[in-house]
Amino acid sequence: MPIEVKVPQLPESVADATLISWHKSPGDAVNRDESLVELETDKVVLEVPAPVSGVIRELKVQNGVTVKSGELLAILEAVEDKAAAAAVAVAAPQAPPAVPPVVERSAGKSGPAVRRAAAEAGIDPAQLAGSGRAGRVLKADIPTAAPGAALPPSVGARQERRVPMSRLRARIAQRLLDAQQTAAMLTTFNEVDLTAVMALRSRYKDAFEKQHGVKLGFMPFFVKASIEALRHFPVVNASVEGGDIVHHDYYDVGIAVSTERGLIVPILRDADRLSFAQVEGAIADFGRRAREGTVGMEDLTGGTFTITNGGTFGSLLSTPILNPPQSAILGMHKIQERPMVVDGAVVPRPMMYLALTYDHRIIDGKEAVQFVVAVKDALEEPGRLLLQI
Repeated sequence: MPIEVKVPQLPESVADATLISWHKSPGDAVNRDESLVELETDKVVLEVPAPVSGVIRELKVQNGVTVKSGELLAILEAVEDKAAAAAVAVAAPQAPPAVPPVVERSAGKSGPAVRRAAAEAGIDPAQLAGSGRAGRVLKADIPTAAPGAALPPSVGARQERRVPMSRLRARIAQRLLDAQQTAAMLTTFNEVDLTAVMALRSRYKDAFEKQHGVKLGFMPFFVKASIEALRHFPVVNASVEGGDIVHHDYYDVGIAVSTERGLIVPILRDADRLSFAQVEGAIADFGRRAREGTVGMEDLTGGTFTITNGGTFGSLLSTPILNPPQSAILGMHKIQERPMVVDGAVVPRPMMYLALTYDHRIIDGKEAVQFVVAVKDALEEPGRLLLQI
């Protein structure tokens, strides 16, 4: 029985998607829930699974085509079991493929960014031995030059390559421009002495990991410190909507995560109710799913405040850009030992610069500065986080 495979219902905020990669070709056997095709939206990559086990009869849409909710993607001939599907696949006449056939990846699955990089290098990722988990092909596994590829240009040669922006990159670019054009952004800076946090982390990190199964990093301290500061300065947790200021009596904290496709900001819902271990677990899960390209649209929508950590890449100081419609974003940076005067003596201290970019339309400079000082105080005396003072 023929089964139609269609574009799933897209969220209200997403008008369409781009088909970036078929995993199967006409005549291939597939299992129920096996991924057939990847669709890229403005925010995430969606995988469309096979609704039943069977054989691909026809692909209706080629790579690179823009599709909308409910649009027909492929025709699948339903077969009850895998063995029967394989038999049908062997016996079935091979219809002319709508797209170039895709070789099964025995070495492991690869993400869209890897396949795009492999295509640019003229390499079939299915032929590579992946070094990732379960044989997954990573970007580092792609050779710099394919066998038989043209030799590098001679010294002094000038070349250009034109590559279209991905939908995510184009969306990021548009949102950054919107933020600069619609908000009165200003950044205030401070620095925090992380001696107490580092001592606490060093003392309990082994017991923490043993009990909770996740490593204790710095982000839970910053999330909790930010929430305590937001309690005292709620306007920093607000947003502008037309001529209104929308105050949020909850704390959905966005955590900026860098991926091969670009920056995404998954949300920690009700972060004030999460324990340190739950914060670490959620962030680790976001990082894993971001690498695999499985972060869902629901993970990225909403958010009342954002934290970004440029320190993981070595940034000493930066001015983060707002994530509209939020009114503030806190930037963390590299921890670096510097000489500080403490009780009249010069001593080395692990210092970090903090940067709060805020919308000056609704947040006054005094509130912004006091907010950063509140974050600083909570981190320099982490016991305040437990006592909520």
